[in-house]
Amino acid sequence: QVQLVESGGGLVQAGGSLRLSCADSRRTFSSYAMGWFRQAPGKEREFVATISRSGGSTAYADSVKGRFTISRDNAKNTVYLQMNSLKPEDTAVYYCAAKRTSAIYYQASSSDYWGQGTQVTVSS
Repeated sequence: QVQLVESGGGLVQAGGSLRLSCADSRRTFSSYAMGWFRQAPGKEREFVATISRSGGSTAYADSVKGRFTISRDNAKNTVYLQMNSLKPEDTAVYYCAAKRTSAIYYQASSSDYWGQGTQVTVSS
């Protein structure tokens, strides 16, 4: 059973912080690179951050570099996105995704599996 479940979204003031979590029920979690993507109303789903299956490599969109940090705990089958210095432009539904690859990846369409998403709203 493939199941990715996001949590931690909510409403936060500009400049505030949130930590998103994605729990993966799959036994093969450690074989997948994991990522966070987001989608705002009227826009395509876009890359935010990804992390390799071992956690040794990460990649970030330019818009979030220095503010967001992706990490994973393979013992807990969980990936995290720590979001600091949030801006109204960060408002979107944030999706957890997985891709069976030894590398990092950048394209939402490359993902093999998706969670249902969690809403992040940043007020001005």
